Amino acid sequence: MARGMRIALYQPEIAGNVGAILRLAACFSVPVDIIMPTGFAFSDAKLKRAAMDYGASADVTRHANFEAFDVRRRAEGRRLMLMSSHASQRLPDVEFRADDILLMGSESAGVPNAVRDLADVRVRIPMAPGFRSLNIAVSTGIAVAEALRQTGSFPQ
Repeated sequence: MARGMRIALYQPEIAGNVGAILRLAACFSVPVDIIMPTGFAFSDAKLKRAAMDYGASADVTRHANFEAFDVRRRAEGRRLMLMSSHASQRLPDVEFRADDILLMGSESAGVPNAVRDLADVRVRIPMAPGFRSLNIAVSTGIAVAEALRQTGSFPQ
């Protein structure tokens, strides 16, 4: 994994969401780690189609499972920032680092407790009362934009 901020998707289930995140990642020059398995037939062609013409520009690394991903993350000394609607720390109150990994859980289940417990920081995007969650691609965009803003890492 190259240094710099990264997005990690834990067992994503919907190709269209992954495609939207790959488009976001390409536009902001943020690499994406996809932690397998996915809930759809994973193919570069399918993802690139979902990401439209931006998919070819996305820097994507696939990991066989969370353990393989986490071994690499720990070897590089990176913080794992879990985005979760159940987290106590609010996004505007978190201090990001330029080499953080923003972990997004699967659309239907988030991440298992064992993965949640390994996160260095658990972050939620504050919302108006009565709402449960945002779409994963929207949440990713909000979190990445805030982290890039804080660290001065937006592309020129």
